[in-house]
Amino acid sequence: MSKICVVASEGNTIRYQTNEENAPGSVIGNLAKDMSLSLSHSSKSNFRMMKQFNDSFIRVRENDGELSVGERIDRERLCRHSPQCLITFDVVNFSKERYKLIHVEVEIKDINDNSPEFPNRESIVEISENAVVGSRIPLDPAVDADVGSNYIQSYQISVNSHFSIDVLQRADGVKYAELVLMKELDRETQSSYTVELVATDGGSPPRSGSAKITVKVTDFNDNSPVFDQSSFSVSLPEDAPVGTVILDLNAVDADEGLNGEVVYAFGKVSHEIRELFLVDNKSGHLTLKNPVDFEEKRTYELDVQATDLGANPIPSVCKIIIHITDVNDNAPEISITPMTSITTGIAHISETAEKDSLVALISTSDRDSGVNSQVHCTLYGHDHFKLRQAYEDSYMIVTAAPLDRERISEYNLTVMAEDFGTPPLRKISQYTIRLTDENDNAPHFTKSVYEVSVVENNAPGAFITTVEATDADLGLNGKITYRLVDSVIMGSPVNTYVSLNSVSGSIYALRSFNYEVMKQLDIHVKATDGGSPQLQSTAVIRLKIVDQNDNQPSIIEPPLYKGSAEVFLPKDAPAGYLVTHIKATDADEGINAQLSYKITEGGHLGFSINKDTGKLHASRQLAYDISDNVKVTIAVSDNGFPAQTSTAVIHLSFIEGSLPSMPSSVSENSSEDYFEWDMSVAIIIVLAGSCSLLLLAIVLITTICSRRRKEPRESGYEEKEDAPNVERKVESGHIDSLIANHKGKVFDGYSTLPGYGKETVRPITIWKGNSFTTISARDPHISGKDSGKGDSDFNDSDSDISADVHKKESPPTNSLWACTSECKVLGHSDRCWSPSASRPNTSLACAPHLSSHLSTFNKTASLPRDARRENYYPSHIPKPNALQSVYEQVQHQEFDYILVGPPTPARIQETDEISIPDTACDWPF
Repeated sequence: MSKICVVASEGNTIRYQTNEENAPGSVIGNLAKDMSLSLSHSSKSNFRMMKQFNDSFIRVRENDGELSVGERIDRERLCRHSPQCLITFDVVNFSKERYKLIHVEVEIKDINDNSPEFPNRESIVEISENAVVGSRIPLDPAVDADVGSNYIQSYQISVNSHFSIDVLQRADGVKYAELVLMKELDRETQSSYTVELVATDGGSPPRSGSAKITVKVTDFNDNSPVFDQSSFSVSLPEDAPVGTVILDLNAVDADEGLNGEVVYAFGKVSHEIRELFLVDNKSGHLTLKNPVDFEEKRTYELDVQATDLGANPIPSVCKIIIHITDVNDNAPEISITPMTSITTGIAHISETAEKDSLVALISTSDRDSGVNSQVHCTLYGHDHFKLRQAYEDSYMIVTAAPLDRERISEYNLTVMAEDFGTPPLRKISQYTIRLTDENDNAPHFTKSVYEVSVVENNAPGAFITTVEATDADLGLNGKITYRLVDSVIMGSPVNTYVSLNSVSGSIYALRSFNYEVMKQLDIHVKATDGGSPQLQSTAVIRLKIVDQNDNQPSIIEPPLYKGSAEVFLPKDAPAGYLVTHIKATDADEGINAQLSYKITEGGHLGFSINKDTGKLHASRQLAYDISDNVKVTIAVSDNGFPAQTSTAVIHLSFIEGSLPSMPSSVSENSSEDYFEWDMSVAIIIVLAGSCSLLLLAIVLITTICSRRRKEPRESGYEEKEDAPNVERKVESGHIDSLIANHKGKVFDGYSTLPGYGKETVRPITIWKGNSFTTISARDPHISGKDSGKGDSDFNDSDSDISADVHKKESPPTNSLWACTSECKVLGHSDRCWSPSASRPNTSLACAPHLSSHLSTFNKTASLPRDARRENYYPSHIPKPNALQSVYEQVQHQEFDYILVGPPTPARIQETDEISIPDTACDWPF
């Protein structure tokens, strides 16, 4: 769609003058001041010069629009003989985000820097001796490159008695002189005359030039040729072809013979005339020798002389003026000056330019004149641009719609300039407009959320994924850098978990991930371009940790010690009897945590296990002896790949009696307390160092046990303890009834507590060093085993059949004995066990009055092998350094047992060092 320039001019024209030959840098004017324009101090470019046809003789300072001379200007070279010399150009003023186009015309004023010069410094002219007074002889005109008042203003001739001059002006404005005869000549008296011709200009100071003229007086020839007309004025089209006859001259001489034969030649004419025109010396035809150009020179004046061939001829002169007429022989010229340009023929404009923003300035010119020089422009290409007339023959390419480089980055436009001549001539110019990129696009991630999986236990530094963002902008505006958004994951900065390559967007793990600790983490990545201002966007990397089968099953029931557990069951248990329930957990998830149970060793001994539940049953009627010790190895495997397996060795011990309930266990305490108590007791022993304290302890123990037997069963007592001071109340009961009701009913190696089974189970409160601890009587974590190394605290997990016990010649494991008074004195030893109660809400306590700390409730209550035995096995008594009293308080309504555990003794006394009377403990109810 074409855009024809029909709008009104929006330009402003300002004119300045400057003299030619001014030094470079000379100030011409200031656009800001002269046009009262406001300046933006924040911008370095308030004015911009649009270079057009001519060279840049003028400079424009961009900040304030000051005009100055750029290079030396020679008016004569720039404008030749034109009376007015103008340098025109356009300047764009930017103010408050708008532009103003200023058309500047600088007139170059002529200075008198050229003197008049004659073509020949010496010339010869001839005149007949019979020439009449007033006869004229044309002389060569002087040349002066200056114009106006600096051009030639006058001619003078040196003083003589025969000649003077007359100054004339030709049609083209050239001044010349003619020599005029003022007095008759006589060749015989004087045959030649010499005069000096001086040409002077009107400059200040004036300049002049001179030539020497020699006038020769020739012999008489009474007739001269005569032209039909003394002068001619003709028109010649500028497009006339070479050889065109301009004028057919004719001169007649009345003489005969040679005196009447006429020849033609140019008179005093310039070299330019001789190059353009030709006169035939015989026919007198004036023809065009070379093409003429109206745009270069419009008028030519010349003289043609007719001369006969006689002796001393007197020539006749015919003045001819040739007017060159304009023809539309010049197509318009187009000059496109972009606002910003790097490459010729290409304009650049920002993609964010507003509507009506100036892109380029189009200047047109036509060397023709009149209607032939009038030009209009048309723009073809795209509707995003249009033409707007600035002034006269200048137009602006402006934006007509919003631009978007990412959609269209380049426009190829066609500018056509056409004059109004007949026929019209046109010029077509291709022009390219490229949009410069602006940072108007933020980086765009291919996904807003990246879901990535990584298998746990990865190696640090492992590659995770690569995020990718694109930016439609160019250069720095499209150069993307990535970084992690600061965040905290489980108390640690995100950059301690992963690292991000800022250039490639690759993400690497900085640590090994553990699915059991963290199943998923969100990492926020920010992509930022390099534009100004920077644009950015964010994506989320959802990192899912994939579970790996890296955890073995953990067997939690029954509690294991060094991979094994001891389970008691009747020696004649029937088929299907539930021996124990193997329970295990796996920290993994899914198929990696699906557990299965199997017997790897000992399955042929009469046991089977449910592979899904882990319940160990007797597969047949058992027929083992109580002295038999059967070992079954259980393997617990998960379903991961590769599968993880844990094993447990179950030691099966057999007892007499009916089928018991499922066992409970005693939880273990830390062994660090024992170490601290053992060290303190050792220090006490070293400081005491006396065996008398041991003897005193034995006497006190014997006295207390004797006094206890004499006290009524219903009575209670109170006694203060040295350390810690705890008041203990003991309620008497019927020990005989308890023992009678026991009948060997024990379960899985643990003592049966009163009220277990059908009866209400009461909690147990234990004195632990310096505080009470309450536990359940059915708590499976309470161990009933003793280490056999002397008095033990609650959490001793050593077996009662350890090597230390055998070294001290412990009695056979199948013995059975009741807790006697001596037991209470010495503390429950390896084979001291508590029979089960037969009725609810009963309390059982073996409460000796201890003067020294001897023992606590044994950690392993090894079950008796024979309930009918009355004897007991010697216990190992430590040698304390100081006496401590222990009080056991039985609270009838709240607790079944109150056990107070003093510190561990320092050393165990050998069995042959002391004898213990065989007296049974009282068991009050």
